[in-house]
Amino acid sequence: MTIESGTTSTSGTPSRADQRQGFPEIDILWISEGLSCDGDTVSLTAADQPAIEDVVLGLIPGLPKVNLYNKVLSPTLGGEEFLAPYRAAARGESPNPFILVIEGSIPNQDIIEGDGYWTSFGNDLETGEPLTLNWWLDHLAPKAWAVVAAGTCATYGGIHAMAGNPTGAMGLADYLGWDFKSTGGLPIVNVPGCPIQPENFMETLTWVLYHAAGAAPPPPLDANLRPQWLFGRTVHEGCDRAGYYEQGNFAREYNSPKCQVKVGCWGPVVNCNVPKRGWMAGIGGCPNVGGICIGCTMPGFPDTFMPFMDEPSGGSLSPMLIKPYGAVIRRLRGITNMAVNREPRWRHRGSELTSGYDPHWRP
Repeated sequence: MTIESGTTSTSGTPSRADQRQGFPEIDILWISEGLSCDGDTVSLTAADQPAIEDVVLGLIPGLPKVNLYNKVLSPTLGGEEFLAPYRAAARGESPNPFILVIEGSIPNQDIIEGDGYWTSFGNDLETGEPLTLNWWLDHLAPKAWAVVAAGTCATYGGIHAMAGNPTGAMGLADYLGWDFKSTGGLPIVNVPGCPIQPENFMETLTWVLYHAAGAAPPPPLDANLRPQWLFGRTVHEGCDRAGYYEQGNFAREYNSPKCQVKVGCWGPVVNCNVPKRGWMAGIGGCPNVGGICIGCTMPGFPDTFMPFMDEPSGGSLSPMLIKPYGAVIRRLRGITNMAVNREPRWRHRGSELTSGYDPHWRP
């Protein structure tokens, strides 16, 4: 039962009164022991709007004090010292509310018969047996003020969850339930990407932290629990090559600046802002540097988008229909382009003025 007047309930979770007022301090417990390559943590270090260092050092006005625990970004902590805040939170004894960040897909531990496990994080202090990722999720997620999935593996299962996998891998919402709500009343916040686009993740995390501080509403999410303002538009809508698509002008090789749909790009149907935002410091991003969009921010990735280098299956109809239309538009625009690339005829040297000036209006 929650006590309205205290800082925490008797179970160690934040009270509803505190959630309305905002927290002065909050922990981020980041676990990357899902099936993962740790690429999301590595990508995070490239963020500068804001940088994770700025958040942790308290340089962002209005945010609560943040204590980050991440095995890569917390190099001064090791062993049991590093695991201490995780163990305290699992017991319901965390001194601060916490945001649980999961990196990597969730294996199905239930399909293992007898001994064994897919992935673990620390050991049981009494038995010495490995504590599985699933154990930590079962003990931490119900107590977390917010739960954030970092990267496509954590959000929807990613590469490890493709057809034929032996682990039964899934995304965080598949494991906890799509209707899961944290103690802060938030659904799981999914930030997909293989890996995460660094600013996308930090912008989302900052919004969640402002919400924790009582300075912002909950972040708006779409039906797949992605931030709407980041994933509400398609790759195509932000792509520099989109004009070529409209004109039915398609690349046939990868060093072409034209639209790459015919060489495997899924941009017209994939929700992602990377072409508009870039990758690091506004530079890069798959189609911006000649790559194709393979749909890594989508729930159906990778199976729905394979084979990657072929023209999208089922997606050839719209390019086929736009080709004759685009050819006409391209020709008409070419004619107009020639017309507007000429200077007006009255711009010339000579004694005769041909600009149309009417001397009647001369004072």
